[in-house]
Amino acid sequence: MKDKGKRIAVLGGGSSGIAAARLALAGGALVWIFDTADASRFSDTRDGLKASGIEMRCGHEALSAPENIDLIVLSPGIDRATPLVRNFLATGAAMISEIEFAFQRDQRPVVAITGTNGKTTTTELVTHLLNANGKRAVAAGNYGKPYSEVAMEVDAWDVVVLEVSSFQLEEIDSFRPEVSVWMNFAPDHMDRYHTLDDYRNAKLRIFENQTPQDTAIVKAEDSLPGIAAQQISFSAFSEKGDFTYEAGEIFYHGMALLDFKSTKLHGRHNAENVMAAMGAVSVLGVCFDSMGEALRQYIPPHHRCEKVGEVNGVTFINDSKATNLHALESSLRGQEEAVVLIVGGKNKGLDYSELTDTVAAQVTQVIAMGEIAAPILAAWQNQILCSKADSLESAVERAFEVAKRGQVVLFSPGTSSFDMFSGYVERGETFKAIVNEIKTQAGEEV
Repeated sequence: MKDKGKRIAVLGGGSSGIAAARLALAGGALVWIFDTADASRFSDTRDGLKASGIEMRCGHEALSAPENIDLIVLSPGIDRATPLVRNFLATGAAMISEIEFAFQRDQRPVVAITGTNGKTTTTELVTHLLNANGKRAVAAGNYGKPYSEVAMEVDAWDVVVLEVSSFQLEEIDSFRPEVSVWMNFAPDHMDRYHTLDDYRNAKLRIFENQTPQDTAIVKAEDSLPGIAAQQISFSAFSEKGDFTYEAGEIFYHGMALLDFKSTKLHGRHNAENVMAAMGAVSVLGVCFDSMGEALRQYIPPHHRCEKVGEVNGVTFINDSKATNLHALESSLRGQEEAVVLIVGGKNKGLDYSELTDTVAAQVTQVIAMGEIAAPILAAWQNQILCSKADSLESAVERAFEVAKRGQVVLFSPGTSSFDMFSGYVERGETFKAIVNEIKTQAGEEV
């Protein structure tokens, strides 16, 4: 057993932390979990962990580190600047991330996917394509199961497909995916990082340990530092990628591979997600000819450029997951039709003026809502026809009134929803319910 006799402290009592603790225990370690949240938060799990041999210390008690700790395993949601982490680092023990801990204990090939936006859809696509072609794949990491849980399922999977965030990459050591995927990069998480370079450098660690025997799938337009791995590039917005997009079709070195419009995905940015996924699974031995039917059968995640329906020639797209400006910009640039845009929500201090040119080029009318509505109108109304709605229902109804046949009503807020909804899921489900009511009134099937 790899960890026999070791004293391992896991920081963070969420699903990743608990999975790491169980993996350490299975390896023969003496294990503690430390979380500064109140013990009442863990009332459903603490007793069960104790019965299995894992002690959990909560609240103020978590700040006291046991003596002679051999290894610290950090959950992704915990910043190394917190008192909890600083106290444990003061013991002199080495600290690694949960994905590093799992990687060191798992021998299966890894496809690791990072980027500011598009990670989840691409992770799903890679997993779906592999499974459809006889390779047992599981989605894990920042999406799906914790990697440490998968590492214990030794006989269940052939390939591990990891969505990895910058947080998870901060404390890697030997983590080396056979295939890495870089979707894109844009400002985000500046409440965690001091500078934009800090955030970018954390993400770039995905390539750190790759060798020329490995492969990096990268967005063609992004300028990346020297990467040792072989590269395959993609772009739906230029002709310089290995994978390109034109007139609704995906090409590889000029060879037509897929009629993208035959899939259930929508928008050029989703075409890029498909390109990245096709590149990744081709490295693992899946031929392009066997991917088409699986891609046509794929059902995309909810609330990510999800086509809700069409009424009188107007297409409704639910992109409630767009909680930052880059996601909004990607969604807009991905549309191939004129757009009536519903935007807004919580005022996070975002500067929507950065997107004025993109919006002016693609959007016929903007309907803004929520706390951020007034700043959006101030930023855009000199160049774009804008109005304000007091609710999502009135915004959707007005958008449908002004949209013309062949246009898209795009709900892509560009910010979080906590001023009006509990989160992007409730917000997206509400949008879909409103659209379904419009479809019912128009005599369309829901």
